[in-house]
Amino acid sequence: MDFFQAIILGIIEGLTEFLPVSSTAHLMIASKLLGVPDSDFLKTFEIVIQLGAIFAVLFLYFKKIFDFKLIKNLFFGFLPAAVLGFVFYPLFRSLLERIDLALLALFFGGIVLIVFEEFFPARGGSVSGGKEKDGSTSLTTSESLDEKKSFVIGLWQSLAMIPGVSRSLATIFGGLAQGLSKKNAVEFSFLLALPTMFFASGYDLFKNYSSMDFSNWQNLALGFFVSFLSAVLSVKLFLKFLEKNNFQAFGWYRIIFSLAVFGLLFI
Repeated sequence: MDFFQAIILGIIEGLTEFLPVSSTAHLMIASKLLGVPDSDFLKTFEIVIQLGAIFAVLFLYFKKIFDFKLIKNLFFGFLPAAVLGFVFYPLFRSLLERIDLALLALFFGGIVLIVFEEFFPARGGSVSGGKEKDGSTSLTTSESLDEKKSFVIGLWQSLAMIPGVSRSLATIFGGLAQGLSKKNAVEFSFLLALPTMFFASGYDLFKNYSSMDFSNWQNLALGFFVSFLSAVLSVKLFLKFLEKNNFQAFGWYRIIFSLAVFGLLFI
């Protein structure tokens, strides 16, 4: 991997991490198209630069995080992914080679998004802050989110260990299924990424740091920094988009993108 490839992958990671389109699938596909050799470092790179995007949430939501109730809910939401990720780490890491699986997940996830918005439109249209149109309060004061519901949302998040599912999509759906408004489901999805990706990145580095050389660390740092910058922009644009739109556009994007890439790579 060279610097140019690290920058491109960092931009893609930051732009897609919080959208319901699967950043992991986009990184896998982009790596293939850029001709990045498949290696253990590439898998580590694809996991760890997600932490750069997560720092964008820490930067944008810093004041909200220091709330005991929210921290408790995030802990219970984090537990399923922590346990399953630790137990099945070799399996999930091996799935990062399966572009075919990622494309299938992208395609069918797009269908799910379109059908969901058609028949079960998310309540709470505004995601710009303050009080919702449906009368719900902010995430930190919402009485509709507790430890049990947070744990269930965490189970939904665990589905994202399959490339192409999208952590953002899974957790937003999980939040909506547990009765959260769109605003609170999106914000909880953002914040739940903090402990999840800290754990995933830290554990992967612990398992693989001995095999990395200086150039690997340089590329990792570059991808990390670029993903942070592009994620700050992506989060703001995503929230702005959801003020007046639903998730159907992302569903159509997933379907069209997966079919186009399938045709490019396999036909």
